[in-house]
Amino acid sequence: QVQLVESGGGSVQAGGSLRLSCTVSGVSAYIEYISYMAWFRQAPGKEREGVASVHVGDIHSADSTYYVDSVKGRFTISRDETKATLYLQANSLGPEDTAMYYCATSTTPRINPGPLSSLGYNSWGQGTQVTVSS
Repeated sequence: QVQLVESGGGSVQAGGSLRLSCTVSGVSAYIEYISYMAWFRQAPGKEREGVASVHVGDIHSADSTYYVDSVKGRFTISRDETKATLYLQANSLGPEDTAMYYCATSTTPRINPGPLSSLGYNSWGQGTQVTVSS
């Protein structure tokens, strides 16, 4: 239905920045119904965590964005108008941000319990590694 490919990961020193990208391709009709686009991360030995999500707006409303508390003010999620690309600008990175980062999409009108829950997402990429050294 849809394929997601992440890029932009790498190794940086604490305080540095990275811009992650996720290319979305597949059946046009499916892409049209994407309602949420998000970034998740998973560090070794830890559960997957929702980092940022965008609820795609329509002609009546703008996009809504959501962030986990630990990245607020440092990370910014954005997308292009066609939903072909999702971005995550990550600034002021610290060792605690080291993880595999995954992008995900959902066609669910409303995700419960919330946009940062992995339960509502039905398409996932393979991930891109982010490593931050102190």
